[in-house]
Amino acid sequence: MDYSKLVTENRNPESMDLDKMTSLEAVTLMNSMDAEIPAAVEKALPDIAKVVDRIADAYNEGGRLVYCGAGTSGRLGVLDASECLPTFNAGENMVTARIAGGLKTLNTAVEGAEDKSELGVSDLKEIGFNRKDVLVALSASGSAAYCAGALEYARGLGAFTAGVCCVPSPAFAHLCDTLIAVVIGPEVLTGSTRLRSGTATKMVLNMLTTVSMVKYGKVYKNLMVDMVPTNKKLIDRAVRIVMMAADIDRCDAEKYLRQCDNRVKPAIICSETGADYETAEKALGETSGFVGRAIDLINGRRK
Repeated sequence: MDYSKLVTENRNPESMDLDKMTSLEAVTLMNSMDAEIPAAVEKALPDIAKVVDRIADAYNEGGRLVYCGAGTSGRLGVLDASECLPTFNAGENMVTARIAGGLKTLNTAVEGAEDKSELGVSDLKEIGFNRKDVLVALSASGSAAYCAGALEYARGLGAFTAGVCCVPSPAFAHLCDTLIAVVIGPEVLTGSTRLRSGTATKMVLNMLTTVSMVKYGKVYKNLMVDMVPTNKKLIDRAVRIVMMAADIDRCDAEKYLRQCDNRVKPAIICSETGADYETAEKALGETSGFVGRAIDLINGRRK
């Protein structure tokens, strides 16, 4: 393909004199360019919402969200997937990521990996990708053969496929059930898609995982009630979440957490309803893990 025609490879007329700018002028320009990103993401919101709904459906059917990507986009996919465990108690059984060249590419370039479609296929086979899963391919230019190979394989299995890119007509568009194209124009540093394209991609991934987890019951109101308290900060956050959710003091929040094996969801339910741990757990099971529904269920049974 003619890479020179990709908008991500074009020169930005605003930064032609980047090498002559003062530091303040350069960072001011970058900031003004980044300010255009939210408007570009806004245009893609209907497509982002479609993919969110399909991801949530996949979770309910025992499927996963699987990212596959190349370069900066792939690294962002790995980052987003890894952060779902502490934030939502969602491990690789729900969200996982593969990057062209493997995890060593997180800090070392692996030449030519993104140009091999067969690597995309083999990476999906390695994790047992199946039709219940959702594949989201990540490539700023939409031209990575690694992503195209993975998308074609996933479609062959009957899985839902989506692509995230920063060009209007990516090469892998025909392999995507839904295309999320966030077109933000040329980079300040020509061709460096770790900049604006990377920021736009991260915004999209934040939406995909956060909102799909909300729809799967991992959030109560705007609180991360399924988070894993693995360090001092997160242990304190768990206490504060129970305090905020149930409008109780720290002492009572700590008491309910102790009674509930340090699990935030049942601690909130016990505080709000007066139920014991076993009853709270049973209600969560009956309501697919939604805290608000579990509270309503217990309170409704008492009327």
